[in-house]
Amino acid sequence: MGASAPQQWKFSQVFGERTPGDLIEDADRMDFFSVDVISAIEFESRGEYLAIGDHGGRIVLFESTIGINPHLRKELEHMDYPTPIHPRYTYKTEFQSHEPEFDYLTSLEIDEKLNKLRWCAAPNNSMFLLSTNDRTIKLWKVLPYKVKEVKEMNLNPPVSSENTLLAENSFMADQNKSSIINGYRLEWLPKRQRNLSPPNCGDPLPLSMLNIRDGAWARCRRVYAHAHDYKINSISNNSDGESFISADDLRINLWNLEISNQCFNIIDMKPSNMDDLIEVITAAEFHPTHCNLLAYGSSRGFIRLFDMRQSALCDQNARILKDPEYQGARSFFTEIVASISDLKFAKDGTHILSRDYMYLKLWDMRMEEAPVATFKMHEFLRPKLSEMYNNDSIFDKFDCCLSSDGHQFASGSYSNTFKIFTRGGQENGLILDICKCTQRPSHCTNRRTPRRLRSFAWRQRGNENSDSIIPCDITSKVIHMAWHPTADMVACASASSLYIYSS
Repeated sequence: MGASAPQQWKFSQVFGERTPGDLIEDADRMDFFSVDVISAIEFESRGEYLAIGDHGGRIVLFESTIGINPHLRKELEHMDYPTPIHPRYTYKTEFQSHEPEFDYLTSLEIDEKLNKLRWCAAPNNSMFLLSTNDRTIKLWKVLPYKVKEVKEMNLNPPVSSENTLLAENSFMADQNKSSIINGYRLEWLPKRQRNLSPPNCGDPLPLSMLNIRDGAWARCRRVYAHAHDYKINSISNNSDGESFISADDLRINLWNLEISNQCFNIIDMKPSNMDDLIEVITAAEFHPTHCNLLAYGSSRGFIRLFDMRQSALCDQNARILKDPEYQGARSFFTEIVASISDLKFAKDGTHILSRDYMYLKLWDMRMEEAPVATFKMHEFLRPKLSEMYNNDSIFDKFDCCLSSDGHQFASGSYSNTFKIFTRGGQENGLILDICKCTQRPSHCTNRRTPRRLRSFAWRQRGNENSDSIIPCDITSKVIHMAWHPTADMVACASASSLYIYSS
């Protein structure tokens, strides 16, 4: 396959930007700001909603709107070829998913930090969302409702005299009129009249003018608890729409969405003697179309495929994908950097994208010997692995994502950068980083959003020959990412800020 022309990516939106004053105060209030750090990102299957979870156990939902001029829309409708229209997202609601807990049996504090979010398939317009921290999984139903907002308020109504109170226009004399004894009146104005000038002075002034907007509130429908002894690192929905799996370091459990007090343990890697433990589960995912197939990645860099039709306990893998690079000479850091932090199935069902510390790899389920493509993420860090080990940065778990057609892949790195690769394109990929901008477009501000919504500039470095020219700042990193299910749009997180880029 020949190399395709690189796409031009541009900045679209950002949520949760820190002002320069906030950055200065962060050093004194790190504990306060750490709860806002984003820990999970997930698009709804149609891309209509975007959910993020943070270290404080909160879930924030954003709703998609098509940001296009109506006049431009008419022109595009008459064009012979389709023009991609990228949605814009607006704040919808947020709610508290998890609270801090304490396990008295193990004397262990369980943080409220959300590890994973997954949207569930719904036959109607209802929204169902799975969220998990280290021990407990919850199923949330998000319900829409209408919110009435006061647009204008009359703070200086005319004072009614005693004769007026006794007149036929008083509140007690005529129950059908909207005037009341203190001169206030609540009017429900048609939408086309809400922005008109105030009424004449002789008329009673309205108490308020109301706007109606869509809102949402969340209700917890199920709590799936007490089934994991170790940190939950993955949850994945089954294509049958009725079940899901949850995985920790040593076990994978199969749940029914309607049953919260019982699950089936389908994979158990815990040895009778823990000294014999040689690998742990790091990520697990269901096949997108076959409800009987699932895959999990391990700390040794292996991807194991299982067929649940073979046996109730999936102790024998149907296929194992290995990289020969990790089978040769080994060093102290070989197994650490080989650990798979995330994996995703492509929509075609035959390819798997995985991410370890140094590489992004594309696998074909029909080829066990080696990945079909390997992309370098930050090769310039290889001589500095000992330093990364000393400050624990080598244990960072980066997410990966891929486009709906399976031809583009993305994952994050340090210095607030992330890379986008194209199948058959250049091996260094397209490097995008996030830098602050003094000019902030006014259209990037949403006053209704509780979280700060402003804009960042974007700088596209292009395809460079060497990564060594990139300064590495390990304190700023892009770990969590998600690709829009239908559009060329990527959402990524750096600390408490959510960035959206489109092509």
